[in-house]
Amino acid sequence: MSKQVTIPFGPQHPVLPEPIHLDLVLEDERVVEAIPSIGYIHRGLEKLVEKREYTEYVYVAERICGICSFMHGSTYCEAIEAMMGIEVPERAKFLRMIWSEYSRLHSHLLWLGCFGDAMGFENLFMNAWRLRERILDELEATTGGRVIQGAAKVGGVRRDISSEKLDDMVAGLEGMKKELYDLNNVFFHDTSVKHRTRKIGVVSKQDAYLLGAVGPTARGSGVSQDIRMSGYGAYDKILFDPVVETDGDCYSRCLVRGKEMFTSIDIIKQAVQLIPDGPIEVKVTGAPDGEAWVRAEQPRGEVLHFVKGNGTKFLIRHRVRTPTFAHVPFLVSALKGCELADVPVIVHSIDPCISCTER
Repeated sequence: MSKQVTIPFGPQHPVLPEPIHLDLVLEDERVVEAIPSIGYIHRGLEKLVEKREYTEYVYVAERICGICSFMHGSTYCEAIEAMMGIEVPERAKFLRMIWSEYSRLHSHLLWLGCFGDAMGFENLFMNAWRLRERILDELEATTGGRVIQGAAKVGGVRRDISSEKLDDMVAGLEGMKKELYDLNNVFFHDTSVKHRTRKIGVVSKQDAYLLGAVGPTARGSGVSQDIRMSGYGAYDKILFDPVVETDGDCYSRCLVRGKEMFTSIDIIKQAVQLIPDGPIEVKVTGAPDGEAWVRAEQPRGEVLHFVKGNGTKFLIRHRVRTPTFAHVPFLVSALKGCELADVPVIVHSIDPCISCTER
């Protein structure tokens, strides 16, 4: 019997852009067990809710994660609005949806570039991030911010987008489609990529469901689950189908994200066609009292924001359950039995966001 050794993976690693730490138990080059450790970048954000007024705390919620910042801020606002019984104008709901899908595009392109770079595809990295810059340019032009948008507020949104600009955004996305197709074709039809990702880190549909996987990670194992289908915000006005792959390996999880970018473009096009005229915010009075929770579909999957108030301008509780937190058990299962050289690829395939997880 081979001797078992335990080696650390992370929190700093030359090919891994996230400070995740794993203790890998090895027999020769095969992973027998993966033991995760978290807590390296805990920032105490959930405690700040007791010291910032609930309207100001939107800015803190947006800083839970730089990649998912708009969606964290808008989901927090939706939770406050649910607790206070605030009805947000329809136009504001559509604007939130448009910015959310732009956030999904920039997140998936960021992931694709990092994933390609981890396997030595530096040209793919540069091309993915070149397209991502165009998405960030539109976010900056319409919200004022590239990383932290600051556009969501309790009761609506802070900025509007003119009809002319919305049409320009759609035209820009249509022009980007061919480049996205080319990028996906180069990546997903490459034999070396398939060799590194196919039948690697396999998790079955049943195991993915029982382990609580969400988002593209779950859909890559055949679990047809997308919180957008519940119709929150303005998604009840949009027609689309979740992207689902069934092999449950790294390749399937990657393929889901690649195809989802085209779904996001289609959702934005539908939103621009359907967005109504009208106000973008309502006046908010009073203080939150009670509790509420809201789910949303972030780029990595379902996020849940729970808020609790006591009738003052300060909340007494804000709890966030992020997709990466839900994916830790999934990752442990996917790593078991793999080769040591495949660990970075499997970790990348769940698109981890440790900043979201450790607040």
